[in-house]
Amino acid sequence: MKVLLLKDPKDKDSGPDPYIKELGSHSLEATLIPVLSFEFISLDSLFEKLSHPECYGGLVFTSPRALEAIKMCLKEKSKKEAWSKSLKQMWNIKPTYVVGKATASLGEKPNSSALLFPCGALKREVLPTVLREKGIPLESLTVYQTTQHPDLQESLSSYFSQQGIPASIVFFSPSGVKFCLQHIQKLSGDLINQVKFAAIGPTTAQALEAAGIPVSCTAGSPTPQDLAAGIHRAVHPQNCSVPQ
Repeated sequence: MKVLLLKDPKDKDSGPDPYIKELGSHSLEATLIPVLSFEFISLDSLFEKLSHPECYGGLVFTSPRALEAIKMCLKEKSKKEAWSKSLKQMWNIKPTYVVGKATASLGEKPNSSALLFPCGALKREVLPTVLREKGIPLESLTVYQTTQHPDLQESLSSYFSQQGIPASIVFFSPSGVKFCLQHIQKLSGDLINQVKFAAIGPTTAQALEAAGIPVSCTAGSPTPQDLAAGIHRAVHPQNCSVPQ
């Protein structure tokens, strides 16, 4: 059975994509189609803020793209030298919070200085709201924006013409729903009702449901193992034991 994964492939240097590998162990033939493209912006402003660690109580990251933006803003030789000379050391003594653990750990240590939050244009307001309620100031700076991958439409058309309608289609973000769903509906036609739609997490599932798409499977956690197990159950319901 074929599964279409609407996500970027894993970095080629780190071996086969774990989602393709895990689905393969369930006899599911998975194909990846990259959906998103990221454009970095405001990198000069980001460096300006990084140049004044004394103004901030720490850093907050909720996306690997924000870390990438910091690397990119330090590409110039003079900026890299300034970072290595003193800035890196000054930031290293300040706390850095990452997604998942951020809200819990921040609630324990209120700080009078604002936390610097490099983020995407589509950031959700959950984290800023929670921190505001706890009296923790947060200074957000949009350092990247999410756009549709330039080859998306062509890749989808090619997949459907060559592989046909997949047994399951997996969405990995609300942006993926926004950029792909219309094309998929057009390419699937009346056969769309045969497709089992899956989501990597509850936020993506909500985006699908809001678009009128029934979700057959939401991964219990965003891992290849949970997703593969959920899709296997969705496409093989006859394997589930039925009470006599």
